[in-house]
Amino acid sequence: MNIRRATTADAPALLAIYTPFVEDSTVSFELTAPTVEEFAGRIEQSLSTHEWLVMTDGERYCGYAYSTPHRAREAYRFSVETSVYVATDYRGNGIGKQLYYALFESLHALGYKSAYAGITMPNPASIALHSAVGFKKVGVYSDVGFKFGQWHDVSWWQRHVAD
Repeated sequence: MNIRRATTADAPALLAIYTPFVEDSTVSFELTAPTVEEFAGRIEQSLSTHEWLVMTDGERYCGYAYSTPHRAREAYRFSVETSVYVATDYRGNGIGKQLYYALFESLHALGYKSAYAGITMPNPASIALHSAVGFKKVGVYSDVGFKFGQWHDVSWWQRHVAD
């Protein structure tokens, strides 16, 4: 298995991992999956200031992790939001942890201090992953997202990536 920095050429494979999270779950609050071009643009934009990593197993894509700005105002510049998505065939094998630890190392090198993650509730697997890599729950936004005809809460988690 190999973890490396993503490129826009990875967009079709990574979008294939992401699309079921959009179409079949509340993990993502997108209602429609982006196009390959839109997804490639997200990768490109993130890499200009943050990080986007992919894990491959030979020619197969196992998952990816990325960071984006936490908030737009300048005082938030040392904080990021993070996400990890793992392909169905690779879930439960520690891929998410490996991606997160690699992402934290990169974010530390880039000078970031804190990482935040939002988890749509309920999601025991995501809570277990985030807890295992050192995130702590900091709060809940109640009824913040509306998808599949119902309201959903999002719990927010924080982890320091640097002192």
